[in-house]
Amino acid sequence: MNLQTTEILITMIAYMAVVIGIGLIYAKKANQSSDNYFLGGRSLGPWVTAMSAEASDMSGWLLMGLPGLAYWCGLADAAWTAIGLMVGTYLNWLIVSKRLYRYSIKAGNAITLPEFFSNRFKENKKIVCSIAALFILVFFTVYASSCFVTCGKLFSTLFGQPYLVMMIVGAIFVLIYTILGGFLAESASDFMQGVVMFFALTTVVVIGVVKAGGLGEVIENAKDIEGFLDFFGLATPVVDETGMQQVINGNPQFGDAVPYGILSICSMLAWGLGYFGMPQVLLRFMAIRREGELKMSRRIAMVWVTISLAVAVFIGIVGRKMFPAALLTQSSAENIFIIMSEEFLGNIAFVGPILAGLVMAGILAATISSSDSYLLIAASAFAKNIYQGILKKKATDKQVMTMSRITLLVIAVIAAVIAADEDSIIFTIVSFAWAGFGATFGPLMLFSLFWKRLNRAGAIAGMVGGAGMVFLWKIVIKGFGGIFGIYELLPAFIFSSVCIVIVSLITAPPSQEIVDEFEAVKAGNIE
Repeated sequence: MNLQTTEILITMIAYMAVVIGIGLIYAKKANQSSDNYFLGGRSLGPWVTAMSAEASDMSGWLLMGLPGLAYWCGLADAAWTAIGLMVGTYLNWLIVSKRLYRYSIKAGNAITLPEFFSNRFKENKKIVCSIAALFILVFFTVYASSCFVTCGKLFSTLFGQPYLVMMIVGAIFVLIYTILGGFLAESASDFMQGVVMFFALTTVVVIGVVKAGGLGEVIENAKDIEGFLDFFGLATPVVDETGMQQVINGNPQFGDAVPYGILSICSMLAWGLGYFGMPQVLLRFMAIRREGELKMSRRIAMVWVTISLAVAVFIGIVGRKMFPAALLTQSSAENIFIIMSEEFLGNIAFVGPILAGLVMAGILAATISSSDSYLLIAASAFAKNIYQGILKKKATDKQVMTMSRITLLVIAVIAAVIAADEDSIIFTIVSFAWAGFGATFGPLMLFSLFWKRLNRAGAIAGMVGGAGMVFLWKIVIKGFGGIFGIYELLPAFIFSSVCIVIVSLITAPPSQEIVDEFEAVKAGNIE
């Protein structure tokens, strides 16, 4: 390990120490009750609500997965995905946040998503609650594995150590931090991490453009690759049987661009639908201290998301100009941000390693801010909704929190096993988990908030139908290609919605108590 790498490591360790310090500060309050541990006692301000929602949502794929996608095949896939996410973010804050905040209070002061759905339908037998909790466990375990892959790639690339060892080290750090402070620590540190991520993205892209000789040079290079800078065409790297891109005289080879039609655009825009079912975002809507502050949070979130997504995509375009043949597989392409950071910042006199360390900390920040959310929500789903809700109804707060920490450990181990493959593609892992949450909970959330005819049977059908279709489409149907090659979230979201409507209409309507509560929330009455 050379001097520069050592200085980068020291900077990252200092950053990690600050993050752990935040956990220790909030640990005492978090451990006072499960309400504080899992939802922070509904005390978040607008800035923390906005920044923690977006930082926990974006994860390491914003700094590695999305730039890697743009570096590998050009603008279209990455840009349309970013546009879908921007639109989805805005609509979620606009139409879901206020109604969910009210309803979660009115429906028995719910502090987890499964508990909200269960209370919404006045369940005695916790069937909706159990199904929701189980799906959260499944998809968040997959999600957490993508974060561990990010840690492994970051530390392995930076320090030249084996991927598996580095992945396990990152997983242990995330686990310890999450156990320490709970939701309040997670949200407070996510605010800081959102700032670090923003700094990392903007710093690297600005210096990258300068190093490349200006914006014009970057664009001209991209234009020289057929389909690379098109919104309606996709560049196609020429790869051998191992997936390695071919290089001739130092130039990576691309084939003819393929058309990027309306079906592909709809497939990428469908990412925006996922927001309506993302527990890590929806919980922030429930945790803010006052409903009136959600408008400010929405504005903060949209500025952060719009700039961050645009810059992340452009980093991939700049990277193709500066390091055309450095990364020759789709998996390794996700390291472009790390390479640019080391090369552009590490050699700056005096402050270079510190800046590079901060930018690397940005990747770590993105990973921590997401994985701690995923682990905490998954643990709360089991401990609060299955253990206390079904298995041991008289469990004390202390027992619930002990069980949540045991669950954290189990989920982390399973996620680490999934992440053990060094060739894992972060974007691919995230896309599957994102589809799972979006289709399982997205339609149910929208209908729960805005359709009073929805009943318990419809809710169960929607969750099972949406999740089942994600697996079926991904594993079986997508392989047929053509129109069936569309991102599984879109057909699964539609299928879930159809299941909800049909089953609700052919079964008994909800009770008058449920309807009255719905109308009270609609009118803004949460007393």
